[in-house]
Amino acid sequence: MIFEDAREHSMVEKGIAAMKLTTITNVSLDGVMQGLGGADEDRRGGFERGGWALPLFGKDIEGTTFVKDVYQRADAFLFGRRTYEIFAGYWGVMEDSGNPIATALNTRPKYVASTTLTEPGWANTTVLSGDLATAIRELKAKPGGELQVHGSGNLVRRLFDNRLVDEITLLIYPMIIGQGTRLFPESGPDIALDLVDSQVTSKGVTIQVYRPTGRPEYATAIAD
Repeated sequence: MIFEDAREHSMVEKGIAAMKLTTITNVSLDGVMQGLGGADEDRRGGFERGGWALPLFGKDIEGTTFVKDVYQRADAFLFGRRTYEIFAGYWGVMEDSGNPIATALNTRPKYVASTTLTEPGWANTTVLSGDLATAIRELKAKPGGELQVHGSGNLVRRLFDNRLVDEITLLIYPMIIGQGTRLFPESGPDIALDLVDSQVTSKGVTIQVYRPTGRPEYATAIAD
C-alpha cells in the first residue's frame, strides 16, 4: 500500500490521472445481488426468485438514465467470468442500435478474471488468468478515467479483500428477496466509507456512491 500511495502521488505531481476502479452493484434492501436480470439467470444454490430488478428498473426513468450515464463514463470494464458470459450473451450480440450501454460495452476494452476461460468470443476482451491483484494494479496504473466492475460478486469481494476498490455505487431496490447470494459475506474485511453522492428515484431506488477511507473506528469503552 505504501508503494501504491507513492505511485499515485508521483502521477498526480506529473499531472497524470491514474485509472479509478469503481464497482456498480444492484442489490435488494437485504443485500441480495443474485439473479436480478431474469428467472433463469442464476439458479445456484436453489435460488428461485430471479428477475427481481427488471420489473421495477424498467419503469424507473431516473434510474435508467443514471445507469446509462455511468456506462458512458467507463474507459474499460472488468468482469468475473459468470457476469462476463451473461453480458456477452446479451449485449455482445446486440447490433449497433444507438443504445449507449451496448455501445460502451462493445467498443471499449474488457477484462475478465478467469483461470478457465481461454477463448473469449467478445471482441476487445483480455483474460486475466495470473495474479489478479497484480494485474489489476497494473491496469489502475495506466492513465485513464474509470475501470468499471458491474455485478461480478465474487470478483468484487476479492477486490475488497485486496483494497483495490476506489469507489462503490450501490443501487438499492426497495424489496426484500429473502434468499440468494449477498454482495458482502457474513465475515470479511471491515471498511469505513465516505458518502459522496446520494439520490432516490421516484420508484424508490436509492443510489448511493461511497469511497473507502480505511478501517472503521470502534468504541474502546462503554459510555457512562
